[in-house]
Amino acid sequence: MPQKILVVDDDPDILDALSMILESRGYQVVSAHDGVEGLANLKAEMPDLMVLDLLMPKMDGFAVLKELQDPRWSKYSNIPVLILTSVREEASRRRYELETGLELGVDDYVEKPVPPEVLLERVDKLLKRKAKNQT
Repeated sequence: MPQKILVVDDDPDILDALSMILESRGYQVVSAHDGVEGLANLKAEMPDLMVLDLLMPKMDGFAVLKELQDPRWSKYSNIPVLILTSVREEASRRRYELETGLELGVDDYVEKPVPPEVLLERVDKLLKRKAKNQT
């Protein structure tokens, strides 16, 4: 059964591009256009990995990460999160720490535009790590 990846990004062009890249490697891709839809799909689909944009309307990636810290979401805590954003990592981490008082607990971080081979390498690495942790 193919591994399932949830991609959350408000830009339809990026969603299409990421879906094509991931599907070319045999992954099943589920997409969402904002954090609200992303969390709903997380529950409905139980993906193996989530690729999350930080800057989105309605509910941004920061709010999604904050929500996932809540104990009600604990059964999803083993799902790795790969942040994909146009915001530099230091700025994102600083904003998240200021807003939540928590460290930005993400598994990996890539800046847009991400070369396809880098995206696939990071996704593979996170999925392997997840599999290892489950044994």
